[in-house]
Amino acid sequence: MIVEEIMKTEVATLLPTDTIADAIHLMESRKIRHIPIINTEKHLVGLVTISKIREATPSIFHVKEHPEDIKKPVETIMEQNVITGHPLDFVEEVAALFYEHKISCLPIINQRELVGIVTETDLLHTMVELTGAHQPGSQIEIKVPNLAGMLSDITAVIKKRKANILSVLVYPDKEDKQSKVLVFRVQTMNPTPLIQDLKQAGYHVLWPNLPGISI
Repeated sequence: MIVEEIMKTEVATLLPTDTIADAIHLMESRKIRHIPIINTEKHLVGLVTISKIREATPSIFHVKEHPEDIKKPVETIMEQNVITGHPLDFVEEVAALFYEHKISCLPIINQRELVGIVTETDLLHTMVELTGAHQPGSQIEIKVPNLAGMLSDITAVIKKRKANILSVLVYPDKEDKQSKVLVFRVQTMNPTPLIQDLKQAGYHVLWPNLPGISI
């Protein structure tokens, strides 16, 4: 999946000369936490986040004493070294950027122009859809040797049960470097017969570890 499939294209923006008060109003009215700052050519020049607003907004105890604080232009508080993405970037790569740089949004740039934005919420929603966690089903975790062909062998067993596979994830086994863990989400509310088949085929089912099912 690529970024242009999940990014928001109707992006609320401000100019560097707009005020902090403008940013506060825009965040409240659009219910957003990030505002890309662009110039007249629609080129990204900065980013204002809710945390920057909180740092710049005067306390309720002295707002009347310093009303000039929120009249300052957003360019005085915006982040300028903004990490950006491209519409054709892979979602997995974008998720890695969020993780590595501890960012909460990613402006998307194409030919120097701002064309979209991806937020933590967008990524979470996408990951839920990719894993099929929002659909009724069962999760099965299987420990297998780290060898070619293991995935196809197990899917053959699942196929015999005519169980629809919603998603497949592969994790390294932290305790055994020679193994990996395959996580299947299958469209069945009763995985017992399938687990029985997997165990009879010689596979090590980690989850669910149902009582009474053994080989």
